[in-house]
Amino acid sequence: MVLLITGRCGAGCYYCPLSDAKRGKDVIYANEMRISDKEEVLDEARSIGATGTGITGGDPLNCPERTEKAIRMLKKEFGQGHHIHLYTCSLDVAKILRLEEAGLDEIRFHPRLDMWDRMEELPFAELMERTSMRVGLELPALPDKEKELRAAIASAVALGMDFVNLNELEFSEGNYGMMEDCGYELKDDTSSAILGSEELARKLCEEASGIAVHYCSSSFKDSVQLRRRLIRRAERIALESDDITEDGTLIKGVVECDDPEEVMAFLIEEFDVPVEFMRHDVEKKRLEVAAWILEEIHEEIPYRCYIVEEYPTSDRLEVERMPLF
Repeated sequence: MVLLITGRCGAGCYYCPLSDAKRGKDVIYANEMRISDKEEVLDEARSIGATGTGITGGDPLNCPERTEKAIRMLKKEFGQGHHIHLYTCSLDVAKILRLEEAGLDEIRFHPRLDMWDRMEELPFAELMERTSMRVGLELPALPDKEKELRAAIASAVALGMDFVNLNELEFSEGNYGMMEDCGYELKDDTSSAILGSEELARKLCEEASGIAVHYCSSSFKDSVQLRRRLIRRAERIALESDDITEDGTLIKGVVECDDPEEVMAFLIEEFDVPVEFMRHDVEKKRLEVAAWILEEIHEEIPYRCYIVEEYPTSDRLEVERMPLF
């Protein structure tokens, strides 16, 4: 599970991918769901069968007490085997050690760009002496910052860190200004990845010595990480009337009508449609009917009918809608 503990952060990185709904705002999200109480966090973790949590932001160290409570809550509910890692731009040793005592297993640092080539000025050495957590760097592979990235990796080696993660730089709603300001270009027409980021990351991985350097591509995040999470969630929340695709989305038959309860009664009486294959979707004000059933009977009912594909996430984002004529 991805737990955004706050959208607030003082680093001001120009490449930050956070959306306007999160950036700079003191909000909490568990995956795609805006959170208002702790039970919603636990429910979301259960809904995807989460075996671990990545706590992110903003910067979670801006809200240390909230972050500590979240760690303790997750460990208490799911056990010590529930692995928790945290991303931060800050290096407050006292706060970090408190989070470790609460149950934090791993910390991934993202120093400000202007510190990548002078990390010796930060108290990393003190932290490395006092912690037993796994410690590493997680940095975007900025295609025009090879020198700075090399310096950061060298510092990680000298400090005895456990790993460096390099992420493919992506264009997003929140950082589109960097495209013009930095002269970045998309690498192709089918992704949001930035030209040159992957090449630099792979080069640094191949040349790495003394530390494990990993690379995570934009396509891996979407096709593997996100897909696996969607499948796990779909398997747990799908109704009898839903079909699960190989990508973890849900296929639904949808009847647009003013009175779903009346239409449901009509389908039971006229077509003997089992109740378990229908659902009154109050939120979207429609009747859902198993797609394979609706495809058979749609020509005989006086309503607008569709086959809809949507994400199994809390926002239920619609991917595609096909009308049945």
